Amino acid sequence: MKTIFLLPAAAAAALMLPAPCPAADAPLSYALPVPGAGTPIEFLGDTFEDEDWKFFHNHPKSSREEDGRARGPMGGSANRRLQEGPERGQPDLLETIATPPGGLAGSSRALLMRTLHSGVPGTYSRAVHQDDLICGITTRLGSQIPVQEIPSCVVRVWLPPADQWENRSGPHFGIRLGVRTTTLEANRGFFASGTSAVVEPYWPGMWIHFRSETSRGVETDSALVKVRGDRRGIDFPVKDIPAEQFGWWTFGMSLSADGQVHYFASPGVDDLTAADHLTSQFPYGFRAERLNSFFFNVCNLDDGQTWSTPFVIDDPSVYVVNAQRVEQLVDRREAYEQRRRRRSAGRSRSVR
Repeated sequence: MKTIFLLPAAAAAALMLPAPCPAADAPLSYALPVPGAGTPIEFLGDTFEDEDWKFFHNHPKSSREEDGRARGPMGGSANRRLQEGPERGQPDLLETIATPPGGLAGSSRALLMRTLHSGVPGTYSRAVHQDDLICGITTRLGSQIPVQEIPSCVVRVWLPPADQWENRSGPHFGIRLGVRTTTLEANRGFFASGTSAVVEPYWPGMWIHFRSETSRGVETDSALVKVRGDRRGIDFPVKDIPAEQFGWWTFGMSLSADGQVHYFASPGVDDLTAADHLTSQFPYGFRAERLNSFFFNVCNLDDGQTWSTPFVIDDPSVYVVNAQRVEQLVDRREAYEQRRRRRSAGRSRSVR
Protein backbone atom coordinates (compact mmCIF):
# COMPACT_ATOMS: atom_id res chain seq x y z
CA MET A 1 0.00 0.00 0.00
CA LYS A 2 1.31 3.44 -0.90
CA THR A 3 2.06 5.90 1.88
CA ILE A 4 1.10 9.45 0.93
CA PHE A 5 2.49 12.65 2.41
CA LEU A 6 0.45 15.75 1.54
CA LEU A 7 2.59 18.76 0.71
CA PRO A 8 1.80 22.27 -0.49
CA ALA A 9 2.84 22.86 -4.06
CA ALA A 10 5.87 24.96 -3.13
CA ALA A 11 7.19 22.37 -0.70
CA ALA A 12 6.64 19.57 -3.20
CA ALA A 13 8.59 21.48 -5.80
CA ALA A 14 11.48 21.89 -3.38
CA LEU A 15 11.50 18.21 -2.43
CA MET A 16 14.44 16.28 -3.88
CA LEU A 17 12.75 13.57 -5.92
CA PRO A 18 14.14 10.99 -8.34
CA ALA A 19 15.58 12.58 -11.44
CA PRO A 20 14.62 11.24 -14.87
CA CYS A 21 16.36 7.95 -15.58
CA PRO A 22 18.99 7.82 -18.31
CA ALA A 23 18.37 5.71 -21.37
CA ALA A 24 18.82 1.99 -20.91
CA ASP A 25 21.88 2.00 -23.16
CA ALA A 26 23.53 4.97 -21.41
CA PRO A 27 27.13 4.28 -20.30
CA LEU A 28 27.66 3.38 -16.65
CA SER A 29 28.80 6.43 -14.67
CA TYR A 30 29.66 4.65 -11.41
CA ALA A 31 31.84 1.86 -10.09
CA LEU A 32 29.77 -1.30 -10.56
CA PRO A 33 28.84 -2.56 -7.05
CA VAL A 34 29.38 -6.34 -7.02
CA PRO A 35 27.01 -8.15 -4.62
CA GLY A 36 28.94 -9.37 -1.60
CA ALA A 37 31.24 -6.33 -1.46
CA GLY A 38 31.64 -4.54 1.85
CA THR A 39 30.66 -5.76 5.31
CA PRO A 40 28.49 -8.86 5.79
CA ILE A 41 25.61 -8.02 8.13
CA GLU A 42 25.34 -11.31 10.01
CA PHE A 43 22.30 -10.06 11.94
CA LEU A 44 20.39 -10.38 8.65
CA GLY A 45 19.81 -13.48 6.53
CA ASP A 46 20.42 -17.03 7.77
CA THR A 47 22.89 -19.93 7.50
CA PHE A 48 20.39 -22.71 8.45
CA GLU A 49 23.13 -24.49 10.43
CA ASP A 50 21.08 -24.80 13.62
CA GLU A 51 19.93 -28.43 13.84
CA ASP A 52 16.80 -27.23 15.67
CA TRP A 53 15.89 -24.75 12.91
CA LYS A 54 12.10 -24.57 12.57
CA PHE A 55 9.47 -22.54 10.77
CA PHE A 56 6.07 -21.95 12.39
CA HIS A 57 3.48 -21.73 9.60
CA ASN A 58 0.37 -20.40 11.40
CA HIS A 59 -1.99 -21.67 8.71
CA PRO A 60 -4.18 -20.60 6.99
CA LYS A 61 -1.62 -18.52 5.17
CA SER A 62 -2.01 -14.94 4.04
CA SER A 63 -3.45 -14.13 0.60
CA ARG A 64 -3.89 -10.36 0.73
CA GLU A 65 -2.92 -9.88 -2.91
CA GLU A 66 -5.70 -12.23 -4.05
CA ASP A 67 -8.60 -11.62 -1.66
CA GLY A 68 -7.49 -8.83 0.69
CA ARG A 69 -6.99 -11.13 3.70
CA ALA A 70 -3.67 -11.06 5.55
CA ARG A 71 -4.70 -13.75 8.09
CA GLY A 72 -2.28 -12.84 10.88
CA PRO A 73 -0.38 -13.70 12.90
CA MET A 74 2.18 -14.28 10.18
CA GLY A 75 4.31 -17.40 10.13
CA GLY A 76 8.02 -17.13 10.87
CA SER A 77 11.18 -19.00 11.74
CA ALA A 78 11.96 -19.67 15.40
CA ASN A 79 15.10 -17.51 15.12
CA ARG A 80 13.00 -14.56 13.79
CA ARG A 81 15.13 -14.23 10.65
CA LEU A 82 12.55 -15.34 8.05
CA GLN A 83 8.86 -14.46 7.79
CA GLU A 84 5.75 -15.27 5.84
CA GLY A 85 4.93 -12.80 3.10
CA PRO A 86 1.71 -10.88 3.89
CA GLU A 87 0.70 -10.59 0.23
CA ARG A 88 0.76 -14.28 -0.70
CA GLY A 89 1.75 -16.41 2.31
CA GLN A 90 4.74 -18.69 2.87
CA PRO A 91 5.65 -21.93 1.03
CA ASP A 92 3.97 -24.99 2.55
CA LEU A 93 7.23 -26.90 3.06
CA LEU A 94 10.21 -25.16 4.66
CA GLU A 95 12.71 -27.49 6.30
CA THR A 96 16.47 -27.74 6.62
CA ILE A 97 18.19 -30.67 4.93
CA ALA A 98 21.75 -31.85 4.42
CA THR A 99 23.42 -29.44 1.98
CA PRO A 100 23.33 -30.94 -1.55
CA PRO A 101 26.77 -31.87 -2.95
CA GLY A 102 28.89 -29.02 -4.24
CA GLY A 103 27.54 -26.45 -1.78
CA LEU A 104 29.40 -23.83 0.22
CA ALA A 105 32.50 -24.98 2.06
CA GLY A 106 31.60 -25.71 5.69
CA SER A 107 27.86 -25.78 5.04
CA SER A 108 26.11 -28.82 6.48
CA ARG A 109 22.50 -27.57 6.33
CA ALA A 110 20.45 -25.69 3.73
CA LEU A 111 16.76 -24.83 3.33
CA LEU A 112 14.41 -26.88 1.14
CA MET A 113 11.50 -24.81 -0.23
CA ARG A 114 8.34 -26.23 -1.83
CA THR A 115 4.69 -25.31 -1.95
CA LEU A 116 1.41 -27.05 -2.80
CA HIS A 117 -1.43 -24.63 -1.97
CA SER A 118 -0.12 -21.38 -3.45
CA GLY A 119 -3.45 -19.63 -4.00
CA VAL A 120 -6.23 -18.56 -1.65
CA PRO A 121 -6.55 -21.07 1.23
CA GLY A 122 -9.37 -23.56 0.72
CA THR A 123 -9.69 -22.89 -3.02
CA TYR A 124 -7.97 -24.14 -6.17
CA SER A 125 -7.51 -21.68 -9.00
CA ARG A 126 -5.80 -24.15 -11.37
CA ALA A 127 -3.54 -21.28 -12.38
CA VAL A 128 0.09 -20.54 -11.50
CA HIS A 129 0.46 -18.74 -8.17
CA GLN A 130 3.36 -17.98 -5.86
CA ASP A 131 4.24 -17.97 -2.17
CA ASP A 132 6.83 -15.74 -0.49
CA LEU A 133 9.56 -16.20 2.08
CA ILE A 134 10.90 -12.90 3.43
CA CYS A 135 14.36 -12.20 4.80
CA GLY A 136 13.36 -9.13 6.75
CA ILE A 137 15.71 -6.13 6.73
CA THR A 138 13.55 -3.33 8.09
CA THR A 139 11.78 -5.73 10.47
CA ARG A 140 15.13 -6.91 11.86
CA LEU A 141 17.08 -3.65 11.90
CA GLY A 142 14.23 -1.25 12.59
CA SER A 143 15.47 0.72 9.58
CA GLN A 144 15.67 0.52 5.82
CA ILE A 145 19.09 0.75 4.15
CA PRO A 146 19.58 3.84 1.92
CA VAL A 147 21.17 3.20 -1.47
CA GLN A 148 23.96 5.64 -0.56
CA GLU A 149 25.23 2.93 1.79
CA ILE A 150 25.51 0.53 -1.20
CA PRO A 151 23.62 -2.56 0.02
CA SER A 152 23.58 -5.89 -1.77
CA CYS A 153 22.07 -9.35 -1.30
CA VAL A 154 23.50 -12.76 -2.23
CA VAL A 155 22.07 -16.28 -2.10
CA ARG A 156 23.08 -19.74 -3.29
CA VAL A 157 20.29 -21.67 -5.01
CA TRP A 158 20.31 -25.38 -5.86
CA LEU A 159 18.50 -26.27 -9.08
CA PRO A 160 17.45 -29.94 -8.99
CA PRO A 161 17.88 -32.38 -11.91
CA ALA A 162 15.46 -31.76 -14.76
CA ASP A 163 13.29 -34.78 -13.94
CA GLN A 164 12.48 -33.29 -10.50
CA TRP A 165 11.03 -30.01 -11.81
CA GLU A 166 7.30 -29.43 -11.91
CA ASN A 167 6.50 -30.34 -15.52
CA ARG A 168 5.46 -26.86 -16.59
CA SER A 169 7.18 -24.28 -18.79
CA GLY A 170 7.17 -20.90 -17.07
CA PRO A 171 8.34 -19.23 -13.84
CA HIS A 172 9.28 -21.51 -10.93
CA PHE A 173 11.45 -19.49 -8.51
CA GLY A 174 12.14 -15.84 -7.78
CA ILE A 175 14.99 -13.99 -6.05
CA ARG A 176 13.70 -10.51 -5.22
CA LEU A 177 14.32 -7.23 -3.41
CA GLY A 178 11.78 -5.02 -1.69
CA VAL A 179 12.74 -1.46 -2.65
CA ARG A 180 11.26 1.97 -1.97
CA THR A 181 11.37 5.23 -3.91
CA THR A 182 9.48 8.54 -3.82
CA THR A 183 7.28 9.93 -6.57
CA LEU A 184 4.93 12.88 -6.97
CA GLU A 185 1.22 12.38 -7.67
CA ALA A 186 -1.42 14.97 -8.38
CA ASN A 187 -3.80 15.52 -5.46
CA ARG A 188 -7.27 14.16 -6.11
CA GLY A 189 -10.64 15.75 -5.44
CA PHE A 190 -12.85 18.44 -6.93
CA PHE A 191 -11.03 21.29 -5.16
CA ALA A 192 -7.61 19.59 -5.03
CA SER A 193 -4.50 21.24 -6.40
CA GLY A 194 -0.80 20.65 -6.20
CA THR A 195 0.95 17.34 -5.70
CA SER A 196 1.81 14.89 -2.93
CA ALA A 197 4.99 12.95 -2.26
CA VAL A 198 4.20 9.23 -2.43
CA VAL A 199 6.33 6.38 -1.09
CA GLU A 200 6.31 3.87 -3.94
CA PRO A 201 7.28 0.24 -3.18
CA TYR A 202 8.46 -2.05 -5.96
CA TRP A 203 10.05 -5.47 -6.20
CA PRO A 204 12.86 -6.00 -8.72
CA GLY A 205 14.45 -9.41 -9.03
CA MET A 206 15.29 -12.46 -11.08
CA TRP A 207 12.95 -15.28 -12.08
CA ILE A 208 14.09 -18.81 -12.90
CA HIS A 209 11.90 -20.23 -15.67
CA PHE A 210 11.76 -23.87 -16.72
CA ARG A 211 11.44 -24.90 -20.36
CA SER A 212 10.03 -28.42 -20.40
CA GLU A 213 10.78 -30.69 -23.34
CA THR A 214 7.11 -31.72 -23.18
CA SER A 215 6.07 -28.19 -24.22
CA ARG A 216 5.44 -27.38 -27.86
CA GLY A 217 8.55 -26.15 -29.65
CA VAL A 218 10.95 -27.15 -26.83
CA GLU A 219 13.44 -29.87 -27.79
CA THR A 220 15.17 -30.42 -24.46
CA ASP A 221 14.75 -29.44 -20.81
CA SER A 222 16.53 -26.25 -19.77
CA ALA A 223 16.08 -23.16 -17.61
CA LEU A 224 16.15 -19.45 -18.24
CA VAL A 225 16.83 -16.43 -16.01
CA LYS A 226 14.59 -13.43 -16.56
CA VAL A 227 15.09 -10.04 -14.93
CA ARG A 228 12.28 -7.93 -13.49
CA GLY A 229 12.37 -5.61 -15.05
CA ASP A 230 13.09 -2.96 -17.65
CA ARG A 231 12.02 0.71 -17.51
CA ARG A 232 8.41 -0.37 -18.12
CA GLY A 233 8.59 -3.14 -15.50
CA ILE A 234 8.55 -5.88 -18.15
CA ASP A 235 10.54 -9.08 -17.55
CA PHE A 236 13.23 -9.91 -20.09
CA PRO A 237 15.63 -12.87 -20.54
CA VAL A 238 19.29 -12.52 -19.62
CA LYS A 239 20.75 -16.03 -19.29
CA ASP A 240 20.13 -19.59 -20.46
CA ILE A 241 20.88 -22.50 -18.11
CA PRO A 242 21.20 -25.86 -19.90
CA ALA A 243 20.13 -28.93 -17.92
CA GLU A 244 23.72 -30.08 -17.55
CA GLN A 245 24.40 -26.90 -15.54
CA PHE A 246 21.63 -27.56 -13.02
CA GLY A 247 22.97 -27.68 -9.47
CA TRP A 248 24.30 -24.83 -7.33
CA TRP A 249 24.11 -21.26 -8.62
CA THR A 250 24.98 -17.96 -6.95
CA PHE A 251 22.61 -15.03 -7.47
CA GLY A 252 23.05 -11.48 -6.26
CA MET A 253 21.62 -7.98 -6.62
CA SER A 254 23.09 -4.66 -5.58
CA LEU A 255 21.91 -1.06 -5.41
CA SER A 256 24.11 1.87 -6.35
CA ALA A 257 23.82 5.44 -5.09
CA ASP A 258 22.24 6.54 -8.38
CA GLY A 259 19.27 4.25 -7.63
CA GLN A 260 20.07 1.61 -10.20
CA VAL A 261 19.58 -2.14 -9.61
CA HIS A 262 22.38 -4.48 -10.70
CA TYR A 263 21.81 -8.19 -11.37
CA PHE A 264 24.42 -10.96 -11.15
CA ALA A 265 24.44 -14.76 -11.51
CA SER A 266 27.09 -17.45 -11.77
CA PRO A 267 27.15 -21.27 -11.75
CA GLY A 268 28.64 -22.75 -8.57
CA VAL A 269 29.05 -21.20 -5.13
CA ASP A 270 32.10 -18.97 -5.62
CA ASP A 271 31.85 -15.30 -4.71
CA LEU A 272 30.40 -13.13 -7.44
CA THR A 273 32.68 -10.93 -9.55
CA ALA A 274 32.18 -8.16 -12.10
CA ALA A 275 32.34 -10.85 -14.81
CA ASP A 276 29.03 -12.27 -13.48
CA HIS A 277 27.13 -9.04 -14.20
CA LEU A 278 23.96 -9.67 -16.22
CA THR A 279 22.37 -6.23 -16.53
CA SER A 280 21.73 -2.95 -14.72
CA GLN A 281 18.29 -1.37 -14.79
CA PHE A 282 15.95 1.30 -13.42
CA PRO A 283 12.89 -0.99 -13.11
CA TYR A 284 9.58 0.77 -13.82
CA GLY A 285 11.62 3.89 -14.53
CA PHE A 286 12.23 4.37 -10.77
CA ARG A 287 15.40 5.32 -8.96
CA ALA A 288 15.72 3.17 -5.84
CA GLU A 289 16.14 5.08 -2.57
CA ARG A 290 15.99 2.42 0.18
CA LEU A 291 16.28 -1.36 0.53
CA ASN A 292 13.51 -2.87 2.64
CA SER A 293 13.70 -6.68 2.23
CA PHE A 294 15.24 -9.66 0.45
CA PHE A 295 12.82 -12.44 -0.43
CA PHE A 296 12.06 -15.54 -2.46
CA ASN A 297 9.07 -16.72 -4.51
CA VAL A 298 8.04 -20.34 -5.08
CA CYS A 299 5.55 -20.97 -7.90
CA ASN A 300 3.35 -23.90 -8.84
CA LEU A 301 0.09 -24.82 -10.51
CA ASP A 302 -2.49 -24.23 -7.79
CA ASP A 303 -4.56 -27.39 -8.31
CA GLY A 304 -4.21 -29.01 -4.86
CA GLN A 305 -2.15 -31.88 -6.29
CA THR A 306 0.98 -30.52 -7.96
CA TRP A 307 3.96 -29.73 -5.73
CA SER A 308 6.37 -27.03 -6.81
CA THR A 309 9.94 -27.77 -7.88
CA PRO A 310 12.18 -28.65 -4.85
CA PHE A 311 14.57 -25.70 -4.70
CA VAL A 312 17.20 -25.41 -1.97
CA ILE A 313 18.71 -22.12 -0.80
CA ASP A 314 21.73 -21.50 1.40
CA ASP A 315 23.19 -18.50 3.20
CA PRO A 316 20.93 -15.66 2.03
CA SER A 317 23.10 -12.71 3.04
CA VAL A 318 23.07 -8.91 3.14
CA TYR A 319 26.19 -6.77 2.66
CA VAL A 320 26.72 -3.03 3.02
CA VAL A 321 29.71 -1.07 1.72
CA ASN A 322 29.19 2.01 3.91
CA ALA A 323 28.23 -0.03 6.94
CA GLN A 324 28.94 2.14 10.01
CA ARG A 325 25.31 3.17 10.60
CA VAL A 326 23.96 -0.35 10.05
CA GLU A 327 26.57 -1.85 12.39
CA GLN A 328 25.48 0.59 15.10
CA LEU A 329 21.86 -0.44 14.56
CA VAL A 330 22.85 -4.11 14.85
CA ASP A 331 24.67 -3.44 18.14
CA ARG A 332 21.55 -1.80 19.57
CA ARG A 333 19.21 -4.54 18.34
CA GLU A 334 21.44 -7.30 19.69
CA ALA A 335 21.64 -5.57 23.08
CA TYR A 336 17.84 -5.30 23.10
CA GLU A 337 17.43 -9.00 22.27
CA GLN A 338 19.83 -9.95 25.07
CA ARG A 339 17.75 -7.91 27.55
CA ARG A 340 14.56 -9.53 26.25
CA ARG A 341 16.01 -13.03 26.69
CA ARG A 342 17.15 -12.24 30.24
CA ARG A 343 13.69 -10.92 31.14
CA SER A 344 12.08 -14.01 29.63
CA ALA A 345 14.44 -16.31 31.55
CA GLY A 346 13.71 -14.41 34.78
CA ARG A 347 9.96 -14.82 34.31
CA SER A 348 10.40 -18.54 33.68
CA ARG A 349 12.37 -18.97 36.92
CA SER A 350 9.78 -17.04 38.92
CA VAL A 351 6.97 -19.25 37.59
CA ARG A 352 8.79 -22.37 38.78
